[in-house]
Amino acid sequence: MPKEKHLVSRRNFLSTLAVGGLAAGTVSSHAAASTPAPTGHSLPVVFSTDLYRPHDDLDDHWDLACLFALAGSQKAELRVLIDYPQLTTEIDHSKTDPDVQAVAQLNYLTGKTVPVTIGLRTAMRSRNDKLLDVTAPEDNGVTSLLAFLKNAQLPVVIHIGGSCLSVAVAANRDPELFAKKCAGIYVLAGLSMPKPGDRLEWNVSLSRLGYAAIFDIPCPVYWIPCLDEILHAKTVEDLKRQGTYSGHYIFQEREVVEHLSPGLRNYFLYMYQTGGLQAADSATAGCDWLRYLLSPSNKSLLATESEDYRSLYATGALFHACGQTVTRDGDIVRINEVRDEAVFTFEPICVQCSDEGITEWRKDDTSRNRFIFRVLDPAQYPTAMSKAVRSLLQTI
Repeated sequence: MPKEKHLVSRRNFLSTLAVGGLAAGTVSSHAAASTPAPTGHSLPVVFSTDLYRPHDDLDDHWDLACLFALAGSQKAELRVLIDYPQLTTEIDHSKTDPDVQAVAQLNYLTGKTVPVTIGLRTAMRSRNDKLLDVTAPEDNGVTSLLAFLKNAQLPVVIHIGGSCLSVAVAANRDPELFAKKCAGIYVLAGLSMPKPGDRLEWNVSLSRLGYAAIFDIPCPVYWIPCLDEILHAKTVEDLKRQGTYSGHYIFQEREVVEHLSPGLRNYFLYMYQTGGLQAADSATAGCDWLRYLLSPSNKSLLATESEDYRSLYATGALFHACGQTVTRDGDIVRINEVRDEAVFTFEPICVQCSDEGITEWRKDDTSRNRFIFRVLDPAQYPTAMSKAVRSLLQTI
């Protein structure tokens, strides 16, 4: 079991327990979604995320590192859009800020110059709201996203790992641009099989109207539900229960971090040192992001964190967008190189979402622009994905 100080739910939606800072047969080829990645070409990618320091949830920093690694191997052009910290009744975000330092650290480690902008702070008033009354600097994230789409030589992939607000508003302002220049939106949010009375998943709750509006955008939408249903977990084994239509999996940190380069290991330790929002009052000023990156690793902190468990959700989507998948053995391969060995896929669906953020869906083999993430091998999925993440991050 994890230490008592880590028994905190994932954004209060892994209901009772989350470990280590945490807060499902083969499908025929005609029913699987094609990848938006153009073979042999680099891919323009936007990562829209609630990446904060002190951290709110751990998975955003992991996803960012994976995207930097994929950007290197795929020669992708990456942009980062960080949510403006939202004040909610669940979490006090007045003690946190967008973690632009995490982007700077990975830029330093990889030699890239990935730009970062900040998203909207004003809430939508309807799912069609364009929020034309906001001005710079608040509007910079949306205008930068639209400019990136307009100027990109190839259609752009957008990953949403936090609030859907800024992407939804951008699409409301220029739906034709999204129809023409967006290769696909991967949205990590919601529950695939909620039970009556389940609360809204965290990312949905940040902007219900924004989440609903994503499913109106005239481009392919790849939906990765965070969970099948709200987990009322009391043990690590409870958290290991693998869903069928959700991206969530759990692994012990030592399986990955102890195998990474010193610089990337320190990237994660720099995030962990504040202890998240629960320890924000004692957080460091955060002015040592480069010196920390280049210093010897904090062995005590590394030993502590290596014992804990982490949950990730979007990993399969990150690979899929680049035309890759993961086999049962944890190997990263091109999607067209495997048939029955992949541990996940995207299946075509018909989906609707209400203004309240309630999503209803059904399988639809005729769909060509709406897809849901599906785990094909629940038994092997967690082990395969953690091995793939380790291999990917070892490239940094």
